[in-house]
Amino acid sequence: MNSEYVLNYTESMATAAPTRSVFQSSDLSRSSAEVFAAAADHPVEVTRRDGESLVLMSKGADRSRDALLELAAQLIAVATSTERTLAERMSDRFPWMLALSHDDRALCAEQILSAARASFATGQAHLAIAELTAWKETASALAAGLGRVDVEWLDDDEPVARP
Repeated sequence: MNSEYVLNYTESMATAAPTRSVFQSSDLSRSSAEVFAAAADHPVEVTRRDGESLVLMSKGADRSRDALLELAAQLIAVATSTERTLAERMSDRFPWMLALSHDDRALCAEQILSAARASFATGQAHLAIAELTAWKETASALAAGLGRVDVEWLDDDEPVARP
């Protein structure tokens, strides 16, 4: 039986508990709650005697995989071109990057590419998607003018009573 260990956090410490990642097709009728609970946590393999095994996963995990593949397609398109800088090529694919400064576009391109490489290497789609989303939201905030507000810092060293 294949099993992997997942950290289950209690209030005071983390303990390793085995979780199943492979089930027989008969388990779908006999212990469907266990199969579906595992599939909600991570993709599980359902083996069949008469054909190829199936993978059961949550819709969220499927959407994450689709988003990562879409990002991979965009990055491959950017990487196959040798004209202009990486930031300029990525700005063509992700026009929201144009709201960033020149230096921030270069940093954004590097960080998205690094996060994507980490996602592909570890199979963790959320790394690249979170980085892409964070930069896109930053660009949207800057485009809305939120970066133009002067910040007024309070320099008073007044002690405050303990609440």
